Amino acid sequence: MSKHPFKIEICVEGTDGLIAAQNGGADRAELCASLFEGGLTPSLGVIREAVRVGTIPFHVIIRPRGGDFLYSEVEFNAMLADIKAIRDMGDVAGVVIGCLTADGSIDETRTKALVEAARPMKVTCHRAFDMTRDYRVALEALIRCGVDRVLTSGQRDTAVEGSAILKDVMAIADGRIVIMACGELDANNIAQVRRDTGVDEMHFAAPKTLKSAMAFRNPHVGMGGTAIEREYEITVTDTEAVRATIAAANAAL
Repeated sequence: MSKHPFKIEICVEGTDGLIAAQNGGADRAELCASLFEGGLTPSLGVIREAVRVGTIPFHVIIRPRGGDFLYSEVEFNAMLADIKAIRDMGDVAGVVIGCLTADGSIDETRTKALVEAARPMKVTCHRAFDMTRDYRVALEALIRCGVDRVLTSGQRDTAVEGSAILKDVMAIADGRIVIMACGELDANNIAQVRRDTGVDEMHFAAPKTLKSAMAFRNPHVGMGGTAIEREYEITVTDTEAVRATIAAANAAL
């Protein structure tokens, strides 16, 4: 049984996503850029605007690039600088981090440094945890580092597939760190995952694609190597999907 109040966090891209999440009844949001790459650090302008329009707490992802979680010294210094700048704003509830060593372990030295730089904000470890060699060892490392919560799909692509590990992680944590489940959660499966695992919190995105309002479209250019069609599509957070999924989670118990 969870020793923490149950909460729902929505992963959003930008301030419009934050507004959609809070309108849908979310308890908290994870603020990102580039969800296409799994989430990157948004600009300071986006974060300041989120502070202005936000009515729920939000945590900012600290991830300087896509790909793995083995960072160079320059990348790590950028992460520290981003955390300090966000901390100094004074109105951001938390940050979301994750650093690994080449052998698939939590990088405790760097994680501790990021946690210390973030305080008094809360600190979540993102799904870098799912890329570790041994989730039991990794969980104890995060607890030693003072991390407040871990986001995990149970080291599988989806929370449904990872339910057995999520349940085990909850037992190992025993209230010492918040366990937040994620991984393709929606209104059709979130209740079952909650019942099967007993996790403290749950996290999902609710994207939908809108057609661009651009009247003029250059058929000869695709930016960033994407298909031409993608240039004229916008991914947003679906408020109704947020509301429906939260309702399903709350009806689970």
